[in-house]
Amino acid sequence: MSPSRAAEAGGALLLAALLALATACGSRLPERAFETRPTATFPSGGEPLRIGLITSATSPVGGDALTGPRDGARAWFDALNARGGLNGRRVEVVTCDDGGSGVGNNECVHRLINERKVFALVATTALDYAGAPLVAKAGVPDIGGQPLTAAYDTYPHLYGIYGSLAPRTGEAPGWDGVLYGGTEVYRWFKREHGARTAAVVAYNQAASTAYARSISDGLRAEGYKVVDEQVDFALPNFRAVAADLRAQGADLVFDALDTHGNARLCEAMEALDVRVTAKVTNVQNWSSTVPRDYADSPTCRAALFVTGSSRNYEDTGHPAVREFRAAMGDRPLSQWQLEGWAAAMWFTDAALSCGDRLTRGCVEAYMNRPEPYTARGLLLPVRFEKLAEPPKTRETCLSVARWQDGRGWVTQGDMNTNCATVPQLGYRP
Repeated sequence: MSPSRAAEAGGALLLAALLALATACGSRLPERAFETRPTATFPSGGEPLRIGLITSATSPVGGDALTGPRDGARAWFDALNARGGLNGRRVEVVTCDDGGSGVGNNECVHRLINERKVFALVATTALDYAGAPLVAKAGVPDIGGQPLTAAYDTYPHLYGIYGSLAPRTGEAPGWDGVLYGGTEVYRWFKREHGARTAAVVAYNQAASTAYARSISDGLRAEGYKVVDEQVDFALPNFRAVAADLRAQGADLVFDALDTHGNARLCEAMEALDVRVTAKVTNVQNWSSTVPRDYADSPTCRAALFVTGSSRNYEDTGHPAVREFRAAMGDRPLSQWQLEGWAAAMWFTDAALSCGDRLTRGCVEAYMNRPEPYTARGLLLPVRFEKLAEPPKTRETCLSVARWQDGRGWVTQGDMNTNCATVPQLGYRP
């Protein structure tokens, strides 16, 4: 999967956040926003290495919507400390909840960097990454963050979990304000399932329609007949949409909706017995809560597919997945937790490459090396290239899973061979 396509999938989550923000506001940093993670006691081994985790944990999107990467990273560092730490040094994890606001994010950045003196940030998951320019100015590496905004394709010293090809000079996102995404998702469904007609459902709201437009453009580039559906944000009539999906003979359904809207759309499809080849969602919804979220829509639930850039957390035949799941214990699992785990692993591997001479410059040299990083097979190969011009086409790969009751998310083909050379289409974030 290309970095831009992965960022576009993350954009779906950002869209849901924007929709929630349309009816909620607030910028005060929540109480108990800063928490030092308890860690094992080391009888010797030097001063602890302090790492910061910024998460919009109490954002208007809702509880636990954005906490997966944080929880996965915490699990990694807890396991690392249990093994003796990083070259004998305990890793001290300091978390900060920015409340989902730009003001709160700036305060988190200030507290972690200027007051707590963290060495690096890991697995940042910020609804409004307003503090990104301050992170870049301070030269603090931010490793494995989720690209919910264009920050990871804009600023130096920021390394998103899906990589980036953009120059990242700090002046504008991507190339002169334009980001690029591939069409590999749409190519895969056409190749593997013979899909020809796709519906894209959006709210009549600016962020929703803009994101839906980018999906429709990608589908048309792959030769699909596209059915654009729009519902009122305040009073959505999903039954009318479901009826039209049946009339148009849609094979696939993509959306620019929030989680609640997705559930209601599936309920309407269920009520009208609308059956599709795939109801396609993104990494935000790649979790074990599907039976709860789609409890009233068994037919739609059976058609759920998810696409992403990381190995399915259900792939217990893979040793790195087994290690992750063992560390998570009995907690409900999600793909974002696995990606947070991979982000913390990435930082650790970068730090270990420095030996006893750990510096931020050394860590960034590892991040910027030409060899791609895979987190021991958990990620599709990731790199940071800083291309002067965006590519017109690119070979990209894709992780795909399908929900099956009783089995969970079932992997559809090897992510390292689900690949195709596809066009890269520009869009403005």
